[in-house]
Amino acid sequence: MRKDGALVPAVMLLLGVLAVQWLVVLPQAWICGALAAVALIVLRLGAYGRALAWCLFGIAWACWRGGTAMDARLPREQEGRDFTVVGYVADLPLARRDATGFLLRIEQASLERTAVPLHGRVRVNWYNRADDVPPCSRWQLNLRLKRPRGLLNPGGTDSERSALERHIVATGYVREGPGNVLLGSSGFCINAVRQAISRGIAARVDDPHDVALLQAFSVGDTRGLSQHDWEVARANGIPHLIAISGFHVGVAALFGIWLVRLVYLLSPRLGLRLPRSQAQAMAALWVAGAYSALAGFGLPTVRTLLMIGVVALARCSRRHPGGPQTLALALMAVLLVDPLSVLSAGFWLSFIGVAFLMLCMTERGKGLYGFLHELSAGQLVMTLSLLPLTMWFFGESSLVGALSNLIAVPFVSFVIVPVTLVGMILLGLCPPLAQPVFCCAGWLAHAQWWLLERMASWPGAHWYLPEVTWWALLFATLGALWLFAPRGVPMRWLGGLLFLPLLWPQRVLPAQGGFQLWMLDVGQGLSVVVRTEHHALVYDAGARYPSDFDLGEAAVLPSLHALGIGRVDLLVASHADNDHAGGVPAVAAAFPDAERISGEPERLPIAMAACVPGRAWQWDGVTLRVLPSGSAGGPANDRSCVLLVEGKGGRALLTGDITAAIEPKVAAAIPPGPPLVLSVPHHGSRTSSSLAFIQSSSPVLALVSAGWRNRFHHPHPLVVQRYEKAGVPWLDTATAGAVQVDFPPDGPPRVAAQWRLRQSRYWRE
Repeated sequence: MRKDGALVPAVMLLLGVLAVQWLVVLPQAWICGALAAVALIVLRLGAYGRALAWCLFGIAWACWRGGTAMDARLPREQEGRDFTVVGYVADLPLARRDATGFLLRIEQASLERTAVPLHGRVRVNWYNRADDVPPCSRWQLNLRLKRPRGLLNPGGTDSERSALERHIVATGYVREGPGNVLLGSSGFCINAVRQAISRGIAARVDDPHDVALLQAFSVGDTRGLSQHDWEVARANGIPHLIAISGFHVGVAALFGIWLVRLVYLLSPRLGLRLPRSQAQAMAALWVAGAYSALAGFGLPTVRTLLMIGVVALARCSRRHPGGPQTLALALMAVLLVDPLSVLSAGFWLSFIGVAFLMLCMTERGKGLYGFLHELSAGQLVMTLSLLPLTMWFFGESSLVGALSNLIAVPFVSFVIVPVTLVGMILLGLCPPLAQPVFCCAGWLAHAQWWLLERMASWPGAHWYLPEVTWWALLFATLGALWLFAPRGVPMRWLGGLLFLPLLWPQRVLPAQGGFQLWMLDVGQGLSVVVRTEHHALVYDAGARYPSDFDLGEAAVLPSLHALGIGRVDLLVASHADNDHAGGVPAVAAAFPDAERISGEPERLPIAMAACVPGRAWQWDGVTLRVLPSGSAGGPANDRSCVLLVEGKGGRALLTGDITAAIEPKVAAAIPPGPPLVLSVPHHGSRTSSSLAFIQSSSPVLALVSAGWRNRFHHPHPLVVQRYEKAGVPWLDTATAGAVQVDFPPDGPPRVAAQWRLRQSRYWRE
């Protein structure tokens, strides 16, 4: 095989696998088989035939694996029912204030005492459960299950895609009862070792934050890291360093090589039985494999482990493959083992980052100067080359990332990680000696983190851009390749121009007198964003749960960034119920200059002014007016701050949770005007949306914000019947995802996008 003989098959296999991920519906299994048969036929038709065969095989393989993964999910007709399952805990459980969350691999399942063919991973929450669910433990549990389903918003993560990539077949929670029984242990598993090492570190290091950092560096256990820690990491562009990264696995492999060198130095006669180079290769592979196992075999570690395996195998067979060949073989191995790995951000960041380093860092220096040059230039290459991908996947990047990585990468990888590795070895061989080593590693991590926290406050640490288009991603990636091409490539500086579509995206703003409205998908809650030409309003921000999961941070802020809204002028908490106001403090912290009002300011944790009926704002030809609602001392829902947004071509009425008791008062305050779009009161509860209110407000469209299969059964069938009887079309975020409605100044309101339909994929529910 030529030196680059694996490159073309790897690229064509990747293209075939990737093409499947754009399908809305997967083909039937027999079509996958037919494609594989065609691939075998064209394999014999020369070089072009072999390339086409790899592409066709990639399509067939990805279709089959995707289809089997979707078929393994909980059947739709069984959603919301209680199952009795037997399985074992397949990860490190996360104990929170309200629940313990863990991944359960089901071995047996029954429904109403009848066995059902449900197998695979299930994401489980056990509410009001202390931290007594050990990893690797086997349980019989009563679970209420549903298919994986997530929120879909501008700039938000696609949790349904993530569930497919992680082979999660259902999500659910434990139903309390005598049927929940611990059955023992599943035997030896690596997660029990990871848990033991984590506890060993916690018992030997005093500072809890230093403990959390060392647990992440040693065994990839990030459970102790807070949301603030991840914000610091993102601001410095180093999330890849927090858990065990591919680079750390390479350092572990070097550790194995040095260990063998020491053994051969002490006993040179070993070289007569086994050449040192082969022993070093096998030791590097063994140590890297053990360290990758402790990391939970994350994708970056698997990629590095495969590359080390290729090199070790070549050394043992006295071959010397080049870097591109090694990377291509690792890529093929990953795709052949699991083609669904292309759905994860880690796949692309890992392989493309290494590929850029191989393509652009062709010149090798000598000595300390050469090492420092490669280190600094490598960080610059990685930061700029991965900028398009980080913006595509995460909607943000860090302008200080290159400098942060220049400091953090060598210090973490060549100082903290080796010291931590020594501590882990001593933990198994001589536990008393492990304490001073872990304490030293903790001091080093503490000093490193202190510096990173300071750098996280620098300007540009958090850099947001509107949602990236695929063609801007492509141009910027090609621009990075041109910019860092080897010497001799003409006009490399022109590559920077290809970043312009990414850095200055086209934004379609409302015209004077018009506005745009987004009802975000925040589950069983409410959040609405309104934008005029130069101003923005956020009305409610979803819930914040006892687990510290905050929809203001997880859904509202990413949506604002993706929509290119860099300033919020008015923040409204309709009333103080958690499903409306829980995420408001997070939005207020991100936009401290926004004016804040609420119908129940006295019940909120942050200072907010009261909603005063009749108060109005004039923005770019659009009027925002507070309408009368419930009075102080009345029911909380009826005190919701009701807001009427009126443009030249249409109006929007934001109603919070008002009930039928207050609806006549609100309806009487609505003046005649252009067509009205209604935010359905109280998520479609049957205590709201009276027929009289619907008839008096005469909406042309009703928008419901409710959670999928929520326990309140919102919107209530009677409410839906009322709107349909009145001839009012309606949309529900539970089935449509986020909904965008445009209110042009010269026409009626129109639905511009439904995020669940905007980019249909075969894994979407």
